[in-house]
This record gives sequence, structure tokens and C-alpha cells, in this order.
Amino acid sequence: MTALITSYGPFGVFLLMVPESACIPIPSEVTLLSSGLAVSQHWMSLPLAILAATAGNVIGSLIAYALGATQWLTRAPGVRRSAALLDRHGLKAIFIARLLPLARTFISLPAGARRTPLLPFIVLTTLGSAIWALAFVLLGMLTGTASSSLLGKITLAVGAAVLVVVFSRRRT
Repeated sequence: MTALITSYGPFGVFLLMVPESACIPIPSEVTLLSSGLAVSQHWMSLPLAILAATAGNVIGSLIAYALGATQWLTRAPGVRRSAALLDRHGLKAIFIARLLPLARTFISLPAGARRTPLLPFIVLTTLGSAIWALAFVLLGMLTGTASSSLLGKITLAVGAAVLVVVFSRRRT
């Protein structure tokens, strides 16, 4: 992942984020932390990293939305939980899910299956994905800029703890 980001910059970030949002298990957290490191090393700008990640999320989410509209893949356990979230909270579930590990990957399938209006889907996906990207890119930047100091070591430990929590929740 890091090699793709190093070689292709924002386009590499985009390429990694599309499949993640299209239900292919590429952890966005790692991609975004690596992007933050690239920003801290001045290999790309913060706005381009966020824009590339958000655009990749939206395109991947539209692919998953289209799959959901065909009723393909809508019976998987992660999808059922996302569908329940959508049923309970309506359109705001799309925004909320973009801020939650696992749910963010699968919410597009039930949204497509339920024929959620496309414009609100795109707007809410864009907003939620941008916030998710900003949070993890900033964490990656902090890690990259402060890695030699005590604050950097603490940030690395917190970042590692966040990843452990995120990945442990994905398995349950």
C-alpha cells in the first residue's frame, strides 16, 4: 500500500480507496495513515490526500450501491447489520455508517437495494467519507511529523491501539 501511495501519490490513494468502498477488504485505515505519513513528508498535500480518499470512497460506494440495487451480496452478515442501521435511522444512517468501521464498507449495498435516492446518498457519503479520511490522514501526519519525539511515540501507540480496536471489531 505504501509503495502505491509513494509511487502514485493522490492517485494511489484513490486507487486503494475505491475497492475498500466497493466491499473488497482493503483497510482504509492503513491507506489513510500512510497518506498522512506522505503528507508529513511533503510527498502530497493534505487537501489532495483528503480529496483523493473521498473521491475513491464515493466511486467505490457507487459501485456497491449498484450491486445492492441488483440484490447481489445483500444477504451477508455485515450487510444485514448495515441494512438494520438503514431501516432504523433512514438517510442519516448513510452518514453515520461512513464514520464506523465495517458499516462504512457495507451500507451502500442496502442503500442500493432499497433504492435510496442517489443525490442524498452521494452527498451523505461524501461528507462522512471526508470526515473519516481527514481523521486518519491527520493521525498519520502526527505520527510522521513527531515520530522521533515522546509525543510521536505516544501518537504511534494511540494509532496502533486504534488499529487494533478497528480490526478486532471487524472480526466480531
